[in-house]
Amino acid sequence: MNKPASAAHDPLERARSLIESTRGENAGLSALAAAVGLSPTYLQRRFRERFGLSPAEYARQIKLGSFKSALREGSRVTDAIYDAGFGSGSRVYEQASAHLGMTPGDYRRGGAGTELRFTTVATALGAVLVAATARGICAVSVGRADDELTARLRNEFPNAHMERIDDGRDEWLVAVIERVVAGLSGDTPSHAQLPPLDVRATAFQWRVWQALTRIPAGETRTYAQIAEAIDAPRSARAIANACGANRLAFVVPCHRVVRTDGQPGGWRWGPPLKRRLLAMESRVAPG
Repeated sequence: MNKPASAAHDPLERARSLIESTRGENAGLSALAAAVGLSPTYLQRRFRERFGLSPAEYARQIKLGSFKSALREGSRVTDAIYDAGFGSGSRVYEQASAHLGMTPGDYRRGGAGTELRFTTVATALGAVLVAATARGICAVSVGRADDELTARLRNEFPNAHMERIDDGRDEWLVAVIERVVAGLSGDTPSHAQLPPLDVRATAFQWRVWQALTRIPAGETRTYAQIAEAIDAPRSARAIANACGANRLAFVVPCHRVVRTDGQPGGWRWGPPLKRRLLAMESRVAPG
């Protein structure tokens, strides 16, 4: 499909297309700026405002996307690294914890070799499941029943070894559950530091999620307001995608982001639950 003429003449869209057409290679700022007729400084600033990432970060995201796709299709890790355009395997492994949530080999094998501990608890909103690896919390989800949540976890990590822990529970799991239950009941959440997190995320997603944690309970922000908060005012669509990628319900409160018209919009765990959760928070939030 051909792009509209306005997009074809937009230097920022042309820069993005160049990065995508080369799969993130040859995306040096000076060369890219010259190709679209802008100064490097202007391109860097405007590109981040429009897309939420610098050209270099966008290029890395393209490469990581190719890398992850190759792993899911069964490619050897070494082949996937170089086919995606990475010159060094060490660079990929350095970023694996942030972008894959596990080593590239484990990701390729659907979590094989990963030990998952999980538990569930009944709340006023429904069943809540919390799961952790040896590195940190990897999932917090909410639904109608324990079986539903356990099936979702198995689908996310099909080859991981999963162990349910109830008696005595696990310190990390308990810390998150106590915070979630306190928040839903209106009690003061524990000020103890949250356990470490073990989730897949891009640099942009981390920026969005950090902004979400600063929204007080009982309040909401629009996607456009979050875009302004992270100095990427034209990235509302990317903000919505980052919210959709969040697997840590309550811990990263993406449910507090709503549409410009005030409607709740979508949520990974379903719009009806999102509406109930927002209503509960508005009732129990400090006056």
